[in-house]
Amino acid sequence: MNLNSKILRIFIKFVLLISVLIFFGIGFIELAFIISANMKLFSGFLVYLLSLIFLILNNLIPLLVAVAFFTVGERKLLASIQRRTGPGKAGFWGSLQAIADGAKLVVKETLIPVKANFYLFLTAPIVALFLAFISWGFIPFNNFSFFFDNDYGILVILSLSSLNVYSVVLAGWSSNSKYTFLGGLRSCAQMISYEISISIILIAIFLNVSSLNFITIVNYQEKIWFIFPLFPLAIMFLISIVAETNRTPFDLPEAEAELVAGFNLEYSSIVFAFFFLAEYSNMILMSAIFSLLFLGGWLSPFGSLFCSEFSYFWISLKVILVCILYVHIRGNLPRYRYDQLMFIGWKVILPVSLAFVMFYIIILYVFDAVPINSFDFYDFGVCMSSIVLELFKYNDYLYSIIDEGFNTDAEYLYNFH
Repeated sequence: MNLNSKILRIFIKFVLLISVLIFFGIGFIELAFIISANMKLFSGFLVYLLSLIFLILNNLIPLLVAVAFFTVGERKLLASIQRRTGPGKAGFWGSLQAIADGAKLVVKETLIPVKANFYLFLTAPIVALFLAFISWGFIPFNNFSFFFDNDYGILVILSLSSLNVYSVVLAGWSSNSKYTFLGGLRSCAQMISYEISISIILIAIFLNVSSLNFITIVNYQEKIWFIFPLFPLAIMFLISIVAETNRTPFDLPEAEAELVAGFNLEYSSIVFAFFFLAEYSNMILMSAIFSLLFLGGWLSPFGSLFCSEFSYFWISLKVILVCILYVHIRGNLPRYRYDQLMFIGWKVILPVSLAFVMFYIIILYVFDAVPINSFDFYDFGVCMSSIVLELFKYNDYLYSIIDEGFNTDAEYLYNFH
């Protein structure tokens, strides 16, 4: 039995397991409640475990459906921008094209390079998909609909997003290819560079709300959404999340003209689908984060009118609008060079975002509007100044590494690997 047959059998078993849990999950939970309450045969742990499994599937399956239809919507929108028809053969208006593509990837043969590291090669896409899915557990959809209610939800998501660097580097290195390795290095440097800008921008929101909880941040925007008073930071945050997800015009890790296909060049079949799902799931995740931080999340644009009744509708609408903006950016802007990408991140967005954060600190201090008790501005100013100096020192060091690391000489690339 070849590797493709094994993966196909595992996939079929996984689909059957999900189907059984969907149709009988509620019944199992109710049965466990009845038995534990009346007959005292099962502990509360069984009830909790079954409830946890059902909640995971309840969040995972809608996400997979959203990713599938997002790919179809993106292709139709790009076709409209470029005056093409787009997918239209599978299903009504091409709505089943994502299912057809998924079935095609499943039945294809999985090819692994001969000299690749087998275990790391297969671990990288699994890690990418796992980190993309588990981050959704910290995204609330209203005041009462969430999986994990954490007071540090933003920091947890940033930490999980940072760990995604390992999957990209592992994929590039384990493939034993120069092009994939350089694509992994590019992606690593790009993601780290723009994560710093995202973290700096979040400081301004923390100063206004004094909390890193998404629910608290959304409820703080009942009178005015943060996109209006923090509009420059919202634009820089949008640029940063586009670069963080390696999307056009910042998709340099996958530049076809230079690196063939980037870090996932050697992947095919279902393991490539894992990277594909992770990328589009991260796009929707970043759109949801932008909606929660700057667009009021599930809050209605009409104040308290139609707010609680249509909370899912409002947050879904805002996420869809940000995703459409993603697609329009891809269809209308050309790809930057890699030096331009790093210049924008280190020489433009980072210092400008720091300047705006310091400006907002001064405004809050002058008008005595800081919501943080016993906040020492002197210590915070010293800390921010030290961070700025260290970042600019690291900036020069990073540029020196990039200038040396992406030498195109063949002998240098061989020694570098």
